[in-house]
Amino acid sequence: MTQPFESPRVMHLSWGCLEVEGYASFKDAKLFPGGSREWDWRETNTHHVPGIQPADVEELLNHGATMVVLSRGILKRLQICPETLRMLESRGISTYVLQTELAVKLYNELREKELVGGLFHSTC
Repeated sequence: MTQPFESPRVMHLSWGCLEVEGYASFKDAKLFPGGSREWDWRETNTHHVPGIQPADVEELLNHGATMVVLSRGILKRLQICPETLRMLESRGISTYVLQTELAVKLYNELREKELVGGLFHSTC
């Protein structure tokens, strides 16, 4: 199980399914130091366009993430709102925007030594 300060490991990724160590499987997930949960786009009215909003990322920062990995989906259809990137930059948060498989790989590497959070979209 994850220590309170560690972000959970992604154990497996396949189309529509992200398996997180010590937690349930998710279609889309928010991972952060000490936990994870389903990323429900309806909470912030998120859509592929214009994409990930500042409100989607806020929870990661509230849990202590000092760097963030944002996945764009397997086919890179999910966009990132420019306001989201500006907000992260203004707070000094290192941010990585990658295709989902690459995002999972980087996140799993970073979680071993950093307070990292991630938003993961497991489909398009």
